Amino acid sequence: MRTAFGQTFDIPPGYLNTASIGVPPTIVADAVAAAVQRWRVGADAPPGFDVHVADARAGFAALVGTNAAHVAIGATASQLVAIAAASVPDGSRVLVPAGEFTSTTFPFAAQARRGIKITEVPLAEIPDAMPDHDVLAAGVVQSSDGALLDLAAVRRNREGVTVVLDVTQALGWLPVDLAWADYVVGAGYKWLMTPRGAAWMAVHPDVLDSARPIHANWYAGEDPWQTVYGLPLRLAGDARRLDLSPTWFAHVGAAVALPWLASLDIAEVYRHNVGLANRLLDRLGLPPGDSAIVSVEADPSRLAGIRHSVRAGRVRLSFALSNTVDDVDLVSAALIR
Repeated sequence: MRTAFGQTFDIPPGYLNTASIGVPPTIVADAVAAAVQRWRVGADAPPGFDVHVADARAGFAALVGTNAAHVAIGATASQLVAIAAASVPDGSRVLVPAGEFTSTTFPFAAQARRGIKITEVPLAEIPDAMPDHDVLAAGVVQSSDGALLDLAAVRRNREGVTVVLDVTQALGWLPVDLAWADYVVGAGYKWLMTPRGAAWMAVHPDVLDSARPIHANWYAGEDPWQTVYGLPLRLAGDARRLDLSPTWFAHVGAAVALPWLASLDIAEVYRHNVGLANRLLDRLGLPPGDSAIVSVEADPSRLAGIRHSVRAGRVRLSFALSNTVDDVDLVSAALIR
């Protein structure tokens, strides 16, 4: 059992794979376990989950720097990015980082029949390339190696460009204020430590009316319990018009995890996570970075007992708020021996 940032974790030593699956604090796991127990005995009713959806939505809004009325719920990042992709005009020129995670790029590539054209450039060249494009779709932190998008430069160059940002590998450890972006999408099961099946999208008011509700359903109504049957179409006036019907247990966990994360000093979390990552880089004789994700050339077989991933041919290690110097000792000893 570990204690970190006021919560306890059952995370085992050497777990450095939050970039794949975030291990929750015990209060989140206990909330989900209690919901499963209620389900087991038939003690719940569907409207009872609405408060969890609302709490998680508010938590995401706080982490992004917007308000809950601007946030839609979904199940995966790609499903929400697909709304943005379906909403940009025919013939749009879309800019993406080379090697971007496909949940961000495939929804746009699938729009090729509308004349959507995608250009890949190296991550560092994204801001300078923006003026020649209509849309930017990019991860704030790259999944493969933890590289950070230059958000300040993107914001300076965003005039006339629809900005779609995926914060799945960033939100929860990287301090951000993204209320200026058009679409901000994040899945919960990594750094936000929720069960898989919950995702959110902050939609700027300037693009809400043009956002196509391609997944329109009963839960996207102003009062979902009054839009269960019959026409006409009647969707909510705010970003909830883009909602997907919630995956209940995922939102039960998110309703605990996201408000807790939003209550923390994220700058302190950043210093903790990146500090551990840089401690490992120093042990390996590598220069420091600015990410909680470390990508190194190494033989994965040397990391027996250490949870990690292999991405783009390199070992990927991710340092979360529940990690400690002991984890750095384990992995550095394995890689240096």
